[in-house]
Amino acid sequence: MSGIGQVSGRADINQVLAEMRNLKAQVQRPEALQEPSLTTNVTSVKPTDPTQSFGSLLSRAVDSVNDTQQNASALRTAYEQGDPTVDITRVMVEAQKSTVSFQALTQVRNKVVQAYEDIMKMPI
Repeated sequence: MSGIGQVSGRADINQVLAEMRNLKAQVQRPEALQEPSLTTNVTSVKPTDPTQSFGSLLSRAVDSVNDTQQNASALRTAYEQGDPTVDITRVMVEAQKSTVSFQALTQVRNKVVQAYEDIMKMPI
């Protein structure tokens, strides 16, 4: 019986690897060559409006990270409650997406704070 679990585990790993390769190919492919169905799933990458304020941009980024974290939490809860449609691989991938997006947002915040402090230290 343990052999069966290993086979399905490998299938899950292969599926995750295939998804990662697909995402990598999407990122490396020029915009003109991407299929419309692939670009419609990307909501956070849009041309920036020159009149758009930094505050609204930052607010959208925080909202996006929050949505990612809530999605990961909901999947984790569903898996813990035994939902058969949620597998551990999907839960782990979403948890990693959540972690990476939060770390990126934290680094952006740190750079903004550092830039603000540098400007405040400038002589008038």
